[in-house]
Amino acid sequence: MEDGGRWSRGSDPVVMNPFDGSEDADRGACRSTWARFSSWLECVCVVTFDLELGQAIELVYPQDVKLTEKEKTSICYLSFPDSYSGCLGDTQFSFRLRQSVGRRAWRLQEDVYNRDAPATLQVTPSHFFGYVYFRQVKDVSVRRGYFQKSLVLVSRLPYYGMFHSLLQAVAPEFFEKLQPCLEAVCSEIDQWPSPIPGQTLHLPLMGGVLQVRGGACIRGGNVLPAPTVLPSVHELDLFKCFQPVLVHLQMFWELVLLGEPLVVMAPSPTVSSETVLALISIISPLRFCCDFRPYFTVHDSEFREFTTRTQAPPNVVLGVTNPFFIKTFQNWPHVVRLGETKMAGDLPKQVKVKKPSKLKTLETKPGVYTAFKTFLHKDKILIKRLLRGIQRKRPSEVQSAILRRHLLELTQSFIIPLERYMASLMPLQRSVTPWKTPPQIRPFSQEDFMSTLDQTGPQLTSGLKGDWTGLYRKFFRSPNFDGWYRHRHKEMTQKLESLHLEVLSDAVSHTLAANQKTETEIIYHTLAANQKTETEIIYHTLAANQKSDTGIIYHTLAANQKSDTGIIYHTLAANQKSDTGIT
Repeated sequence: MEDGGRWSRGSDPVVMNPFDGSEDADRGACRSTWARFSSWLECVCVVTFDLELGQAIELVYPQDVKLTEKEKTSICYLSFPDSYSGCLGDTQFSFRLRQSVGRRAWRLQEDVYNRDAPATLQVTPSHFFGYVYFRQVKDVSVRRGYFQKSLVLVSRLPYYGMFHSLLQAVAPEFFEKLQPCLEAVCSEIDQWPSPIPGQTLHLPLMGGVLQVRGGACIRGGNVLPAPTVLPSVHELDLFKCFQPVLVHLQMFWELVLLGEPLVVMAPSPTVSSETVLALISIISPLRFCCDFRPYFTVHDSEFREFTTRTQAPPNVVLGVTNPFFIKTFQNWPHVVRLGETKMAGDLPKQVKVKKPSKLKTLETKPGVYTAFKTFLHKDKILIKRLLRGIQRKRPSEVQSAILRRHLLELTQSFIIPLERYMASLMPLQRSVTPWKTPPQIRPFSQEDFMSTLDQTGPQLTSGLKGDWTGLYRKFFRSPNFDGWYRHRHKEMTQKLESLHLEVLSDAVSHTLAANQKTETEIIYHTLAANQKTETEIIYHTLAANQKSDTGIIYHTLAANQKSDTGIIYHTLAANQKSDTGIT
């Protein structure tokens, strides 16, 4: 042990029972020292290949992190490329896994973070992300002849770009210096302030600084020879990801918008994970509310759930590399088979749309296997602009910016009519009165919404022609509509409650003031009108009368029927008496 017992320096796997209550006090104290670290990462894992066990977790930092056996098994399998991938050298990719039932409760700081974060950057309590740096090189000193090891960052944050860059800086040095390097980096992360959407943060890293600015990253100091600006903490190079399927982009936008089951079969975990993450991002700023797995294997605990033929495929986007999945997913309606990117002159060769029945053998050629018919026409102007950019050697980041701008405007054109109609369901502010229950939000009527499209539909902001009405009708049956509607309805309900409390407080205050009540009585009745607890009312009332901390605590505890001993203890504690004095 080093550093106050916080690190495990042994090479044996860390085995922990997350539901074991022993040593909770010691572990709680240890974990509290990692409060800042845990706002960025859940843990860091080192996964190696054992001749007898296969993939195995060699180390977990911090040592007191509670991973279930199911989670550890999933991390082991998802941290190595599939044997068919043949990845030599260094490989980076990401995965997403479901948390085990019974894991600790949702943390307050995550609620605070989600309140300010855009929908696409919010965290969920049900899943972890894993960011992997895998190294496989020849090594005659190893019985298998190869050194195989992965450094894995496990986090709730969907910061693909940032953690990808973090691993690029840390992993090569870790493979040289091993544990001391990892200890130093984790200690630095534990000094970072919590992630705050929209603010600039300067994060120390290996003698340099990682600057996160409103969703963008700049790395400086010794991390890179010169500062490098990354597009954002989460955005990918869309143009690079979609090069082989550029002409089908409109189809993919509709498939993702509608939450259709979709499989991406790729030649490597890198292509698989980047393509899946790029796909779910193309409907931004709308949140993708279905499940997605950037990298999925036959060993995944949800394998049977996702591949059963006794029911319709689930609403999920899967990224796979094993050719075995070709037979497994023959009943899925949409499968994208990608190969190594090939050029046709200066242009990337575009895969063709094929009938799903053609997806039969392991030798299946690259293509989009689907019978889906798009509701909207292709934007030929966009495709020509991108292809012209390739011929002119336009930088990939510029091409991605053009692509992202187009997709953003397309999604906004689709969402604006829904937002406008939803706003019309909100009761007028003048209908909120102090002595009545707040008015209800009117129900969403699909037919009423459809009747607004002629005057205020997407044709006002988009030049794309097609069956917008049919697209909306199918969208109403998707998880993405359900997620969007629930989120907006919750926001509107909270707004109504806030307005009602404001009106009620003003009315109570004016009524009592007119009756010449004291300030104490006004505060008491205002809090009571807001349904505050007796404890809160006593606290604010005493505070208004400028009682000391001792008096406030005494009366508050008394209101809660504390024993004399409890009252004396907390009263003395408020006066900062010594333990002896309290006793």
